[in-house]
Amino acid sequence: MKKLVYTSYLILLVSILFSCTTIDIFEKSVAIPGHEWKSSYRPSFEFNITDTTTTYNVFLVLRHTEKYNFNNIFSNLYVKGPGMDSTIKIQQDVLLATNEKGWLGTGMDDVYEHRSTLAARQPLKAGTYTFTIEQIMREDPLQEVLNVGLRLEKEK
Repeated sequence: MKKLVYTSYLILLVSILFSCTTIDIFEKSVAIPGHEWKSSYRPSFEFNITDTTTTYNVFLVLRHTEKYNFNNIFSNLYVKGPGMDSTIKIQQDVLLATNEKGWLGTGMDDVYEHRSTLAARQPLKAGTYTFTIEQIMREDPLQEVLNVGLRLEKEK
């Protein structure tokens, strides 16, 4: 009887853990040299898509210190995918803070991390994609930026 109860609890625990997790396809961040993001430094991220039966969400991952001078970041996202003759440029204004709430990301000590949606529910073709991120703020280099990255998740 005890074995049946323990087995039931184990199955329930495993079910809960797997039902609450997102399906990550890709996540990578790069360190910004000297914590000064120059507009000429454009990190690129490459990944392969095999599942075309679902849609995907693309997130900007940004880490900065509390001394970051702005409540947002303007960026260009360049996308090159399979069968595309040219690169698509998408300009983004990502909100990082508000007057009411302060920093919108998660923080630990004086470092904040943001995962901001760049594209939602995108159907992607099978093949290799390259995403390149460029900061286009007036301050160049952009001070107090620690890391920038990209995250791709399957839509549930």
